[in-house]
Amino acid sequence: MAGLEVLYTCVAGSVTCPQDALVCFVHWEMIKGGYRCIGSGDEPRSGDRKSELLPADWSSNKELYSLRYEAVDSDAKMLLKAIAVDSALIFNLMNCSTQQVDDLTVNVKDHVNASHLDTFDRVFINGESLSEKVKAQLLPPQEKMEEKKAGRKSLREDEDEAEGRRKRREEHDHLHMPSRRPGTQHPWPDPAAPPFAAGGADLDPFGSQGGGGMIVDPLRSGHPRSGFDPSSGIPDILPPGAVPPGARFDPFGPVGRHRPGPDPDHLPPPGYDDMFM
Repeated sequence: MAGLEVLYTCVAGSVTCPQDALVCFVHWEMIKGGYRCIGSGDEPRSGDRKSELLPADWSSNKELYSLRYEAVDSDAKMLLKAIAVDSALIFNLMNCSTQQVDDLTVNVKDHVNASHLDTFDRVFINGESLSEKVKAQLLPPQEKMEEKKAGRKSLREDEDEAEGRRKRREEHDHLHMPSRRPGTQHPWPDPAAPPFAAGGADLDPFGSQGGGGMIVDPLRSGHPRSGFDPSSGIPDILPPGAVPPGARFDPFGPVGRHRPGPDPDHLPPPGYDDMFM
């Protein structure tokens, strides 16, 4: 019953009959159930706002009470009506979205002491029993509301977990193409690092990046070589300057100032031109 005494004290000046006290009690159960009152009457008004208090004109009609509510954590709207019939008060609670209606009939004399409307400690009779009736027969089941909240939370957790798994797969998948959406960056790995280093020599045949090329150039092989410089020319073979400085050059004959003598095997055999031999 925490908070009901404060509410009742605030509206005590408007409580003039047992029905008023009973409507005030049901209103507080709506507040505890996660709703806020946004006004009286059937139609919305420009000055409507969510509040735990009752509107100023809430008890203007003793035969028909009409109050509108809205959920705290959603846009669900409810319309509460209380109709006085003889010694009973019939409550109808309608969901404005689904048009579903729940009702509760309360015998006023069983739960309100008409002789002590100005004394909160004595005005309500069997308050705990009345609270259980309101929760069980009139208000939306709290279990269903909690299940909906838990379902929304579980859905968000599942989405976050799926996003985490997707990111982990992308980090380990070298063939994954980076997203083109703004704000997301997936830097490519170093091309010189495995597994992209395979075939690098095909892209750099002369090894200009420090690696070994696929074309063997004797002038750039890195191995010690003689002082032979083809750009200075080759006696009796190439004049000086025929080969540009630093150009690749494959010698096509013996290199040196003096050629060696003829190979004996190159001489014709004796009598090769004697037709009678």
